[in-house]
Amino acid sequence: MSLNNLDTLYRQVIMDHYKNPRNRGNIDGDSITVDMNNPTCGDRIQLQMQVEDGIVKNAKFDGEGCSISMSSASMMTQAVKGKKVEDALRMSHEFSEMMLGKDVDTEGFDLEDIEALQGVSKFPARIKCATLAWKAMEKGVRED
Repeated sequence: MSLNNLDTLYRQVIMDHYKNPRNRGNIDGDSITVDMNNPTCGDRIQLQMQVEDGIVKNAKFDGEGCSISMSSASMMTQAVKGKKVEDALRMSHEFSEMMLGKDVDTEGFDLEDIEALQGVSKFPARIKCATLAWKAMEKGVRED
């Protein structure tokens, strides 16, 4: 697949998550709630997670922001559900490395749609947009 076609595919994946977000909404019952924002561009997220026995049982988000931040939140909630907390934290670390343009170690997990965000690394001002939900997840599981 040519680089131009790949960029188009990645844009389509990002826009699909933006227009049809997965796991948007609120969790009924007890949950960890983290509110974060990116004052640079106005993105804001409220992340809710249920963590039981060291496993992220459920994750949902609500908020407002650009297509990158909202798509990343959708992708992140999909990726961490059912994962051990330490695996979710490792994924977050690898995602942050990918945003910095570094090679990532994806052994043990599949990036799936998250890979579509790798082009964000070319736009330093947008990295905070992409990592906002991931930082919220890290904060939530570390405070649990």
